[in-house]
Amino acid sequence: MKNEHEIKRLDGTKVVFILKGVLIGALAGVVVSLFRLLIEKMMEQIVTLYLWFRIHPLGLIPWSLVMLGIAFIVGLLIKSEPNIKGSGIPQVEGTLQGDIKLNWFSVLWKKFVGGVLSVGSGLFLGREGPSIQLGAMVGQGFSEYTHASTSEKKIFISSGAAAGLGAAFNAPIAGLLFVIEEVHHHFSPLIWLTSLTAALTANLVSLNFFGLKPVLFIANVPSLPLKYYGLLVLLGIILGLLGYLYQVVLLSLPQLYKRSYLPEYLYGIIPFLLLIPVAFLFPHYLGGGNQIVLAIGEKNFSLSLLILLFLLRFIFSMISYGANLPGGIFLPILTLGALIGGIYGTVLHLWFGIDSVLISDFAIFAMAGYFTAIGKAPLTAIILVTEMVGNITHLMPLAVCSLTAYVINDLLGGNPIYESLLERLLTGHLPSITGNKTVIEIPVTAESTLDGTMVRDFNWPKEMLLISIRRGSAEILTHGDTVMKIGDLLMILTDEGHTQKIKKQIRNRSNAAIAKKQDKAIRD
Repeated sequence: MKNEHEIKRLDGTKVVFILKGVLIGALAGVVVSLFRLLIEKMMEQIVTLYLWFRIHPLGLIPWSLVMLGIAFIVGLLIKSEPNIKGSGIPQVEGTLQGDIKLNWFSVLWKKFVGGVLSVGSGLFLGREGPSIQLGAMVGQGFSEYTHASTSEKKIFISSGAAAGLGAAFNAPIAGLLFVIEEVHHHFSPLIWLTSLTAALTANLVSLNFFGLKPVLFIANVPSLPLKYYGLLVLLGIILGLLGYLYQVVLLSLPQLYKRSYLPEYLYGIIPFLLLIPVAFLFPHYLGGGNQIVLAIGEKNFSLSLLILLFLLRFIFSMISYGANLPGGIFLPILTLGALIGGIYGTVLHLWFGIDSVLISDFAIFAMAGYFTAIGKAPLTAIILVTEMVGNITHLMPLAVCSLTAYVINDLLGGNPIYESLLERLLTGHLPSITGNKTVIEIPVTAESTLDGTMVRDFNWPKEMLLISIRRGSAEILTHGDTVMKIGDLLMILTDEGHTQKIKKQIRNRSNAAIAKKQDKAIRD
């Protein structure tokens, strides 16, 4: 029987964090909705302008100078604040792990301006990555203004990130799952509760800007007959292979751009100039690609056009993202997935006589599968596509396709793309004592030897202190004879500079204990 002083209830704390989640969600919702609105308005003008250039091609000459000017402005923003490069998701993950320190206001306004100029100009970049970072910076700013503790700061940053994705795609549940599955990799009561509140609030703000219609709403999509479920496995295999190819190419881009001999902050000159002929030839297919997904859902494209669009978007999205411009890969990945699914469905229709109305089904399923293969976050992918398309009748085929793609990519040795990008970002970074203490959460999982182990019986790293265990809605003060159980969250106090080291040591020592038990079982 536990002593009454050993258990601290979290119920009152939850109410406070829900209220704070509402504030963060409202602020992030306004910022991200304005970001999204400006990008959409700018894109509309850009498409109109390139249609005008088809009639007056000489106008492309002065326009080239404008594009160079935009590239230079974005380059100066990147030079002054390197942490706005790319999607921003690796930087957010690095901040939560204590490996990266961000000046929230500098990142906020420079990412906003740089993102609008880069994505709004028509480059094949997404708004969701920047939206996640913008939301996270709102959360960090909120934590600094309220003088929050280090652990509370991480909760607020996570909530802002969830709100950013929720507002960018009108997908609040996917925003929550992204934080849990991609960022933290475990379930924490305060994090999920605050993040869900923030994401729902941000989504409510976004709906007032853009209406109730889902971002990628496709009407009249039939259910896939059970007899075709075997085709989903084959599609998943293809997506797993192509997802691994995407990871390899994306991670090799820095080496390719180094051959340009341009300063790193001016890499953007290349995609901004190459955008001119691309936009002149394909003015309706610019940006992240949501218009392509919608078109595939509404009408049948020729097989040759689908293949051409896939190659174009694959190559130019790599060129766009490789330049370190402020833009994401979420929506470009979903677009590529839809094109792969469209190609797959069209081939089945032309060569095997499958009904053409099912092409849109395969496009939808492939979006989730391709994102899963690259991001290694199947739950996020399934719910994100479900919320964006506005149809909940496809959960089973989405899951089959995503799980298959995940397994194939895993067998090939693929890693979650955002973790790989973070590792590259931290190359050469050595952990050091910062003097700032932080509390990290380590989950006790089913495969861990921590389950059923007394605190005193585990070989803990020296640079940490186990201060409590969160179990359900209670926080337990630990003693040497406290037994850890599945689902527990171990609250560990350490220096910010040692967070990753502590996590790796606990994981490695747990794995070593498992191997030792297995060897003993074999000998016995």
